[in-house]
Amino acid sequence: MTDTTRVLFDAPGPRARLRYRILAGVGILLVLALAYAVFLRLDEKDQLTAARWDWVLTASAWNNYLIPGLWDTLRAAAISIVLAMVLALLLALARMSEIAPLRWAAGVVVEFFRAVPVLIMMLFVFWFLAHRGWFPNTLNPMIGVIIGLVMYNASVLCEVIRNGVVSLPAGQREAGLSIGLSPAQVRRSILIPQSLTAMLPTLISQIIVITKDTALGYLILYPELVTRGRQLGSSEAATLPAYVVVAVLFILINYTLSKIAEGVENRQRRRARSAGPVADADQPAVQVPITPGGSTF
Repeated sequence: MTDTTRVLFDAPGPRARLRYRILAGVGILLVLALAYAVFLRLDEKDQLTAARWDWVLTASAWNNYLIPGLWDTLRAAAISIVLAMVLALLLALARMSEIAPLRWAAGVVVEFFRAVPVLIMMLFVFWFLAHRGWFPNTLNPMIGVIIGLVMYNASVLCEVIRNGVVSLPAGQREAGLSIGLSPAQVRRSILIPQSLTAMLPTLISQIIVITKDTALGYLILYPELVTRGRQLGSSEAATLPAYVVVAVLFILINYTLSKIAEGVENRQRRRARSAGPVADADQPAVQVPITPGGSTF
């Protein structure tokens, strides 16, 4: 047990360890029983026969459904991530501005779009664009998905960046001001870059959320992976296997993004250890000896 764990929790004794083992064993037996019940149910419904799954190995299933669905999912996610990051930076700067009306307006925008569910924003934008007819009908679902994801996630990321700036040592800001930078320049040049670096694992985790939430486009007819999976299940008379394959693809995408976030976090920790601890503003990291005559040399 690490020192940090010992601080947070008491080390379990022999009886507690025995109780944990028993609970873990019961939990494993329950999971196995549930899995067996699901297996029997699927077998009764003939969902596990080869005829239900052989389409997975056909080129038409991938070329006509899964790969286009995967492309539309990643395309909407990539556009939403880029736009959400840019808007989040602008909102974070506005939230920390010295101009009170700008700060209040940004606060209202952030709180409003954080409170509204993503699906409602998608439905509203889709309905509004379809009613106005500004864009072709084929583009309206994608625009609805992107705007819904951008507005919600930009509001969330704005608060992540702002909290990252607040968590930085006060000496960072004071050092910037001492060399003649304005407060806005200190935020843009010193605080926000450090905040982005410190909060990078959290930002990448939010990217996973954006990727998963593209599946909500199913309800406004955006042809992402879930929609394509439904169409594939209908054409092959294998709805459940199609959704299982779609779920596996989502797990692979999100697992890859999680490993990237883990790698970034480990790299940051190694760099922090190699750089040494951050010095306190009141106690300089390097102690310069002072001679009896007052000179430092």
